[in-house]
Amino acid sequence: MTCIIIDDEETSRLILNQLCSEVPDLDMIEEFPNAMSAIKFLNKNDIDLIFLDIHMPDFSGFDFIQTLKNPPRIILTTSDQSLALTAFEYDSVIDYLVKPVERPRFEKAILKAKSFVASTKPAVAPKGDSKNESTAESSNETLYINIDRTLIKIETDSINLIKAEGDYIMIKTREKDYKVHSTLKKIIEKLPSDPFFHVHRSYIINLSRIVDIEDNTILIEKNVIPISRSKRPELMRRLNLL
Repeated sequence: MTCIIIDDEETSRLILNQLCSEVPDLDMIEEFPNAMSAIKFLNKNDIDLIFLDIHMPDFSGFDFIQTLKNPPRIILTTSDQSLALTAFEYDSVIDYLVKPVERPRFEKAILKAKSFVASTKPAVAPKGDSKNESTAESSNETLYINIDRTLIKIETDSINLIKAEGDYIMIKTREKDYKVHSTLKKIIEKLPSDPFFHVHRSYIINLSRIVDIEDNTILIEKNVIPISRSKRPELMRRLNLL
């Protein structure tokens, strides 16, 4: 796994460099004292992971993230504990390390990074093997959510429904419910189109979990979900009706 460090503090770069050197399969390619020089590097090179300081003169870590079209995975490093909620609004951010970075916390972040990088690299199937190709396409049906600064992995096929609740969404799975600071619009982009369906402005449902449909409501387990009038025709088309 390749990585770079972006931090205007030399001491912080030295500490991260040392920690990276102690991870056998982590290849620290380059370090940068500012975001602009890193952008020039990334325009010509692909890497797996960035250790990124938030507070830098002229160009903050958040500014940097917004300039990248396809950012790699990012672990933010900062002395400011108050920005965690803002940090995880960015899809590319997988962890948030508070300075001074300690080894146990660093190692935990690296494990997360390895999991994320592995999940986004497609499996290589032999040419002409359509079965293996299909498996590779469907293998990445997992979702990571941020709960109290901890990333939790959810298998998407375990999700029954997702409900909007103000600035949060409630993800209801077969085993547990999770309250996440996000929107339905954002999460629907992360879910496979089959079998999920945005049935109402406040609900996304797993079509395979439907128990029955009566009038303008759907029953999933003990949850009664309304059907938007505009969504009903498309819902009927997607159901396997006899």
